[in-house]
Amino acid sequence: MEATYNYKVVRQFAIMTVVWGIVGMLVGVLIAAQLIWPDITLQLPWLSYGRLRPLHTNAVIFAFGGCGLFAASLYSVQRTCQTRLLSDGLASFVFWGWQLIILSAAVSFVLGITSGKEYAELEWPIDLMIAVVWIAYAILFFGTIIKRKTQHIYVSNWFFGAYIVTITLLHVVNNLELPWILGGSTSLFGIFKSYPVYAGVQDAMVQWWYGHNAVGFFLTTAFLGMMYYFVPKQAGRPIFSYRLSVVHFWSLNFIYMWAGPHHLLYSALPDWAQSLGMVFSLMLIAPSWGGMMNGIMTLSGAWHKLRTDPILKFLITSLSFYGMSTFEGPMMSVKTVNALSHFTEWTVGHVHSGALGWVAMVTIGSMYYLIPRLFGREEMYSTRLINVHFWWSTIGVVLYIASMWIAGVAQGLMWRATNADGTLTYSFAQSVNAMYPFWTIRLVGGTMFFLGMLIMAYNVWKTVAMGKAVNDAAIPQAVHA
Repeated sequence: MEATYNYKVVRQFAIMTVVWGIVGMLVGVLIAAQLIWPDITLQLPWLSYGRLRPLHTNAVIFAFGGCGLFAASLYSVQRTCQTRLLSDGLASFVFWGWQLIILSAAVSFVLGITSGKEYAELEWPIDLMIAVVWIAYAILFFGTIIKRKTQHIYVSNWFFGAYIVTITLLHVVNNLELPWILGGSTSLFGIFKSYPVYAGVQDAMVQWWYGHNAVGFFLTTAFLGMMYYFVPKQAGRPIFSYRLSVVHFWSLNFIYMWAGPHHLLYSALPDWAQSLGMVFSLMLIAPSWGGMMNGIMTLSGAWHKLRTDPILKFLITSLSFYGMSTFEGPMMSVKTVNALSHFTEWTVGHVHSGALGWVAMVTIGSMYYLIPRLFGREEMYSTRLINVHFWWSTIGVVLYIASMWIAGVAQGLMWRATNADGTLTYSFAQSVNAMYPFWTIRLVGGTMFFLGMLIMAYNVWKTVAMGKAVNDAAIPQAVHA
């Protein structure tokens, strides 16, 4: 038993990454269409924008992204530690527990059961479920590292470990809440309602300390762990600079924790806290770009592989979007820039350059690497379809974010425009009307990215049909021992 890897749980998470990617992005396309045609969902309350929007964000981040991270981390920790996962039973519990959480979240959002906190909309019963499954995941991951057969802990495991520890802290602190049931609620859905222990500006500060660090650790640090494993593997070369990867790790994780206040510029938050968030956000450019260049320069001496390897195209292009997003974010945290950009479509463009360009593309590339190996094959059913998927997705992302950049700047300028007598030049309705062409382009770009996921699903289905599921894979060192 000890002489094999556990591929079963990795395979389960990898397949569900594709499934939840389709679901999450389909909902995203639907709500993008709702902005253009508000009655497209026939005014059904459970399909209203306010209910579908948190369903979209949570499905893409925690279902699609989360399953991708589980698959990547549980695969790479075994391979780099040359040992099987700590417990097969615990691995199965983590998989099924996470799927139950996702389904419970989807149902609760459609029913309108939500705390209303960005990226933390889930109510207390599901929050408790997350805590239990996450602790099991932490035990599984760190337990595997403890029983490793190698002396060295590879850098990707440092990144995965940091995200596991930090998300635990963020989840617990931000979700300290009192269930309404303690107040004597007797309604059917009232028992699921809760209120945070924080109030006013303290609640806002804790929420965006959580919210930005959820981006920083769930959507950045964790996926950098994915990058540090799969880019060298697919390129067939060692990481460009291992020393730089360690500097990247410590500097990024220290600085990120302080950047959250930039979400609350020009608010009731004390001015010193706002300035602190801005300064640390600007500091983030250095480690972020260092990590980006470390990943891209891994191809030194092997640039020719980009011409024929579409998986590498996904991985390296994702790093380019990572670099762009991590320049744009600090720039938008500068108070003078934020005065124009805040609450506009520019922010939506920034979020999706990171979410689609960085997170989704590095995940897609990693899954294309993993899935054939989990089904006993050397490669995917069709390399040509991966190439089509890459170009289709890249064009979709560019259309999406470019339209939102232009829309956001136009929106901000229209809101600020004044006449000679000090009155506003444009009404809010006029600024909304000006957005329709850009919303249409965004819908086209988002639809293209979604259709790319369908191409991937077909390719995966054909690969699975031609292969045979691998539950256990021999550990080379154990075989030769």
